[in-house]
Amino acid sequence: MTESTTVRSEQEIHDYVAEIVGELAPNPDGVAVAGASRLVEDLGYHSLALLELAFTLEDEFDLPPIDEATARQITTVESVAGHVVNVLGERGDVAAA
Repeated sequence: MTESTTVRSEQEIHDYVAEIVGELAPNPDGVAVAGASRLVEDLGYHSLALLELAFTLEDEFDLPPIDEATARQITTVESVAGHVVNVLGERGDVAAA
């Protein structure tokens, strides 16, 4: 079973997204990757790194491409995870609590 078809809890999704964000962060030194961590200001994400993150999440979770309006609202690790949970929840890939 691939990652994209695995049903996970919201917490597992949040943890996994935070791990991915931390691994791809251009400048994670000295900053703990937490829900409130800001992608640009705290973790050093720039436009190219944000695109890489979006493509990685799309591949990992089989997500549709993100539209620009939604992308502009995603500024923290928590908002990234929330977006992933929402999309997965809409198609029934989030385990019931």
